Amino acid sequence: MAGLVAGYFSWEARMHIGVMGHRGLSDITEMLVRGELWKLVTGYQTYGLVGVSPLGEGPETWFAEAVLEHGGTLEVLGGPASPPAALLRQARAVHRLAPGLDPVDSLLDLVDELVAVWDGEPGTPVADAVAAAESRGIYVHTVWPAGSARA
Repeated sequence: MAGLVAGYFSWEARMHIGVMGHRGLSDITEMLVRGELWKLVTGYQTYGLVGVSPLGEGPETWFAEAVLEHGGTLEVLGGPASPPAALLRQARAVHRLAPGLDPVDSLLDLVDELVAVWDGEPGTPVADAVAAAESRGIYVHTVWPAGSARA
């Protein structure tokens, strides 16, 4: 039987959800986005939920916090020069990027879905990540609540 090894079921279901988002958001936008991220994350079963984040400033960190608060696990991709130490310590894995690897491609290689905190404007790194995800057939959750603004 497929999935059986020495009488044990070996299949493990995990949902890997990555995140990318604009930085430099206003305080009101932070509050709105944090609320939307929480609603999105809590729509998933805790068991098997894996958030994959570069732990950049703003939405990438807020998403990681929401995943952990909901009881999911965290994987860090590359990470900024000084990621939040508390989140880094809670990560179940840290994926380091070899020089020359594209961080967006590397993130998309690890995830089943992508959360994009994005205002919909073209020509931004988040817009490029959304386009790359969609071209691979990865489902994209766009988060940009009414009243949001980039600072």
